[in-house]
Amino acid sequence: MAKSSKSKEPPPVPEGVGPLVDAHTHLDACGAHDAESVRRVLDRAASAGVGRVVTVADGLASAEFAVSAANWDPRVWAAVAVHPSRANVLDEAAKEKLEALARDPRTVAVGETGLEWFWIGRLEGCASKEEQFESFRWHIDLAKRVGKPLMIHNREADEDVLKTLDDEGAPETVIMHCFSSDAAMARECVDRGYVLSFSGTVSFANAAALREAAPLVPDGQLVVETDAPFLTPHPYRGAPNEPYCLPYTVASLAALRGVEPAELAASSTATAERVYRLGAV
Repeated sequence: MAKSSKSKEPPPVPEGVGPLVDAHTHLDACGAHDAESVRRVLDRAASAGVGRVVTVADGLASAEFAVSAANWDPRVWAAVAVHPSRANVLDEAAKEKLEALARDPRTVAVGETGLEWFWIGRLEGCASKEEQFESFRWHIDLAKRVGKPLMIHNREADEDVLKTLDDEGAPETVIMHCFSSDAAMARECVDRGYVLSFSGTVSFANAAALREAAPLVPDGQLVVETDAPFLTPHPYRGAPNEPYCLPYTVASLAALRGVEPAELAASSTATAERVYRLGAV
């Protein structure tokens, strides 16, 4: 019998569906802080077939950790940026440090950056729209200068995200992290050649628009992520999330797309390897 979605106990380790790449996670927010704790999280992930992860920064300290973690464990790669809600901390010293971290060989993307309209007026200290636009533009330019994919956080800002990418000129590779928009936005992103990353939200019964969008994305433009420790998939919503939980999301997404989980695992892993230019462990 499935656990209640209100359970705070960690979900059981799922049966593997094939080799997987967690395209977006936050190892520091999962409790990892040194090489040994990173190894433990990755060992749990490996027990479910999740052999590689991209750990993503949301600020300068997190970016420093992400690059360190990627250098501690060959199963980890980094993405570095300042989260849009914290765009007001992006001063010249932070820009200099982030650029150096973005150029590290273990950094495979600039992110997560983008636009976060939901928290304006709700979260104390949240960056203003003007500050977020300025930060987003800077990160777009950084991704192009270092020649790495741009990983986008988009919440309630579809039109503004697309317009900014058009105005600034999108990098060669754009990844829409935790895609949560509707079918029209999915088609628009697919037509532009962007990569859409799906998280546990695709398993939520109340995410009707997202679940309608999920089957529209071609295999070569789709990756999967946990966004751990957030967005634990059904039936464990509300419980702690970790990279090892990724097969639950893959199973839900595969059902929506009418394919076997192993097929989706293979295609999403191939896309992640290509997009992030991942080497063998």
